[in-house]
Amino acid sequence: QRGDNVPKVLVFSEEGYFLYSWNNTVEMPHGIFVLNTATDSSVWITDVGTGKYGHTVKQYSPSGKLMQILGTPGNAGSSLIPLQFDQPAEIFVEESGDIYVVDGDGGMNNRLLKLSNDYKEIWLAGTNGTGIGQFKIPHSVTVDPFGRVWVADRDNKRIQVFDKVTGEWLGSWSSCFSEDGPYSVRFTANYKYLIVAQLNINRLAILAAPPVGSIGDCVMVNTVQLADETKPHLVDVDMKSGAVYVAEIGAQQVQKYIPL
Repeated sequence: QRGDNVPKVLVFSEEGYFLYSWNNTVEMPHGIFVLNTATDSSVWITDVGTGKYGHTVKQYSPSGKLMQILGTPGNAGSSLIPLQFDQPAEIFVEESGDIYVVDGDGGMNNRLLKLSNDYKEIWLAGTNGTGIGQFKIPHSVTVDPFGRVWVADRDNKRIQVFDKVTGEWLGSWSSCFSEDGPYSVRFTANYKYLIVAQLNINRLAILAAPPVGSIGDCVMVNTVQLADETKPHLVDVDMKSGAVYVAEIGAQQVQKYIPL
């Protein structure tokens, strides 16, 4: 959560009971990603602050111990050596350790970076613009089991899709987003659907995920209309239970949905 003199990270049980909080070296958190492997768990946070901790992507232990900093704290930039960010919006980490970062949330960069597990650039896609493979505020990123990287290109009101090995552009969806751009994108646990948060119209869109092959165009299967001024900003899915969590910056709450 954001704000002055408040703990930035709050930890709850799956039933919604508050467990503990921590506040170390987090200035203005924007995206959060929890990686659970067979041997370890870690929490990755993108920090869009403009002070001494900002413009970074950070890895923490579940208890809040700082383990890794990517970027140059307090200094925005576009460099790859050393690695720099400007208000990085979100991160997705695969079990292999490969990292995808969308950078940024309104700063000088409009790009998607893939990094190796030793934090070196594998490929980079995107510049500022409206053309194929360009972005205007790339705000969320996720990966499917078929080698595709999905990016919420927020202010272009579309989702763009890339090959995870090469970074090649595979297609885009825009027809579902005429009312509002996508803010957050995640797959359901069975990878049959994409859940997309649309902040300005207080809505979750449920889209059919295409099979291997052509991306085609988006098909809206259903929607969940939230209350006015809820403002869903971030969605995540428990890939074991299928539960969907929605972080709402208008209502300042998290809602949990479970499959029926």
